[in-house]
Amino acid sequence: MDIENKLVDIFRSRSAGPFLFLGSGFSRRYLGLEDWKGLLSKFCVTGRPFEYYLSSANGSYPKVAALLARDFNEYWWSAPEYSKSVERFKSRVIDETSALRIEMCNYLSTLDQSKAKESEYAEEVKLLSNLNVDGVITTNWDMFIEQLFPDYKTYIGQEELLFSNPQEIGEIYKIHGCSTSSNSLILTNLDYESFNQKNTYLAAKLITLFVEHPVVFIGYSISDKNINSLLKAISGCIGKENIEQLRKNLIFIQRLSDGEEPNISDTYLTIDGIQIPLVLVKTNDFIPVYKAIHSTKRKIPARVLRYCKEQLYELVQSSEPEKKICVVDIDEIESKDDVEFLVGVGVAQQEFVGPSPIGYESLNTIDLFEDLLHENKEYDCEQVLRHVAPKACKSTPNVPVFMYLNKFGIADEQAYKDSGFKLDKVVFRDVKKLRVQSYSKPYFRNYRHMDMGQIIEACTPENAAAYIPFLSLEKIDVELLHNFLIENEDKFDYAVSSYASSFRKLAALYDRMKWGW
Repeated sequence: MDIENKLVDIFRSRSAGPFLFLGSGFSRRYLGLEDWKGLLSKFCVTGRPFEYYLSSANGSYPKVAALLARDFNEYWWSAPEYSKSVERFKSRVIDETSALRIEMCNYLSTLDQSKAKESEYAEEVKLLSNLNVDGVITTNWDMFIEQLFPDYKTYIGQEELLFSNPQEIGEIYKIHGCSTSSNSLILTNLDYESFNQKNTYLAAKLITLFVEHPVVFIGYSISDKNINSLLKAISGCIGKENIEQLRKNLIFIQRLSDGEEPNISDTYLTIDGIQIPLVLVKTNDFIPVYKAIHSTKRKIPARVLRYCKEQLYELVQSSEPEKKICVVDIDEIESKDDVEFLVGVGVAQQEFVGPSPIGYESLNTIDLFEDLLHENKEYDCEQVLRHVAPKACKSTPNVPVFMYLNKFGIADEQAYKDSGFKLDKVVFRDVKKLRVQSYSKPYFRNYRHMDMGQIIEACTPENAAAYIPFLSLEKIDVELLHNFLIENEDKFDYAVSSYASSFRKLAALYDRMKWGW
């Protein structure tokens, strides 16, 4: 049974793109993160074993967390191994559960994409890092999802989601909290009680998402209480008579049982007498699932569509609508403030940059990038500089020109000014513009102490391409950068990669460093 083709048919039958709904099994698979028992056991440091807490809590893990937190709090304040942590985080303590939350978050911060790259599922991680899904919902606390989709806007906790204006595209909803905010974690039985009280409101907020988008559940048991509770609330909002609207929209990915063969089937999940239709995929190999999602990717990155929706919403809300309409290069859009149009978004045919003298009219920027990396085209430098590059620059400043200037004998700013070439958009571009600002926080939080080789080793190519421009120029190894770009040359193409702009910016940086002044 061809899982990939069947999923492709489902995704293509929907007008909206897929969402991922990711659970703890996702982090176990790629980061090696412990299960509930293993995670709580790590903090049984007061001499009482995990089983003591489990029996005292009558088998309830959230209650175990509450009991453990009380003992851990007493230990934390005076334990030598936590003294530095106490000094650093004591201002964040608000109750007896804070110490456990803080140390769990500190531990989770040590798990990043480098562990996923080293796992047995490295090929799956490679596919994941290039997916252009509409968004992600998760109950996970770790930061792996943000590392996979750093361009996406993150909402932490129910409160932030309920009282914001999510656009349902290019976003991550961490409904059980996040390790960057220890007090946001849904950890204890009291946290779960509070969460469940608001579940109906959360379901109402997400209802259009579940009706309009295919939602792919990964890392959950089909009987997971959290998922069942949310689906029950959503079905309650939809009404029993409309429950069939969810058919083909709920897709659960489950691991195979012993002796089972990979398969895909339509089935039902019964919750309180209501039968909810879903698609059940059983497989130990998630590559076909990710390939199916990738095959239906949008031409425009999800982050750009979100900026467009945000700006349009602000225009509708505003009593003073914008008057100016202009074309913005898709590579340069980094926030909704860069989007200055009312309606009408598309991918401009910016590749073909002619006309120019015979033999050069069909050149595109990909040809120039290939020549930059391999120096194999033997183009006439003057023709490129006078005709091809200026037209390419109208669409984007990510055009390699320094190599052609250098080979034409222009090796400094004055020689360029005297030449009469109209390439100021590239030549006088601030090198900081080659950075993707949405990557700034994760770079300075996790990678500022690394050199270029360490970043390439630790990160997916998509992330590395965006982080390298944050290094000071003297720390960038030009030959290593050259090799990295050649290894990822296929990702310069928007048809192949959702992150083509990051690789093109990096190639523009290489062009400047190798051939510029």
